[in-house]
Amino acid sequence: MKAAVWHGEKDIRIEEVEVKPLKDSQVKVRVAWAGICGSDLHEYEEGPVFVPVNEEDPLTDEIAPLTMGHEFAGVIEEVGSNVTKFKVGDRVAINPTITYGNKPEDIDAYDGFSFIGLHGDGGFTKYANVPESNIYLLPDTLTLQDGALIEPTAVAVQAVKEGALQFGDTVAIFGAGPIGLLTAIAAKAAGASKIIVLDLSETRLEKAKELGATHIINSGEQDAVKAIRELVPDGVDVSFEVAGVAPTFKQAIDATRARGTMVIVSIFARSIEWNPIHLTNTGVKITSSIAYTPTSFQQTVDLMGTGQLKPQGIITDQIQLDDIVEKGFEALSNDKSQAKILVELSGEK
Repeated sequence: MKAAVWHGEKDIRIEEVEVKPLKDSQVKVRVAWAGICGSDLHEYEEGPVFVPVNEEDPLTDEIAPLTMGHEFAGVIEEVGSNVTKFKVGDRVAINPTITYGNKPEDIDAYDGFSFIGLHGDGGFTKYANVPESNIYLLPDTLTLQDGALIEPTAVAVQAVKEGALQFGDTVAIFGAGPIGLLTAIAAKAAGASKIIVLDLSETRLEKAKELGATHIINSGEQDAVKAIRELVPDGVDVSFEVAGVAPTFKQAIDATRARGTMVIVSIFARSIEWNPIHLTNTGVKITSSIAYTPTSFQQTVDLMGTGQLKPQGIITDQIQLDDIVEKGFEALSNDKSQAKILVELSGEK
């Protein structure tokens, strides 16, 4: 079967791979749709970031090269002998995080975690073997294409929960890429009264406005902090850093009210220079979020199923697996009008 296989920086190849034997605790998923994530793009542009290449990860028995893809949904093709919760034909979404599972879920990921599609073979292929514990049933109200959006939406849901956002709070979101846009959608669903989104791209800002931002600011044309404080003089209650660069990191702190919260959501590709007295002088609290808990993932499924979360508007293109490098990774690298690109595998609805 064909698969998009990561070999190294700027080296993803469409290759024929073998279907691996199914373990007793796994299900085989016939992949319908898979999304290209910002983490995937980091691996393509400057990897390895997460992909293990020098030594084996303790949570997986695989090292690169490996099949990428961790935002995917499909139909169960086969179940292992120990699987009890699912059956052939079930429509499912995949939570790609694999943890030791020894601690409460809110700290479990920080005890070590691996990602299907980054630390081991993932969903940019016809069939993917997934542990039963990572499978979530899709409600009838969601299509399989919707299912491919659950994972990135769960990232935003977890970030909003991490910021302890309350009804009526004001927020600023630095970065209008896919996760920034999803954070705006999640903040709206959580009851934010002002949702201020900042980016350098007018196209992305217009998309943010379309998806629920109450205000948009081009931080290349305006002083970002001044513009925010004209809207919210004391600073926003919660800011989200979703750009991953030093200027937005500092601006997010400066735009937040004293004793407010700044949430780091982005993956910083390189270190930044920063003095912690910045917090001492402002009273801002910093926290961070990685992935999501199983509870947040299930809540995302439920909220999308009822229509309370509607992330479908972030889809900007649908492509074939053979075109994943040129029309997927290269497009995301060079075309800022792109947000979420979905790869069609079986194409089932």
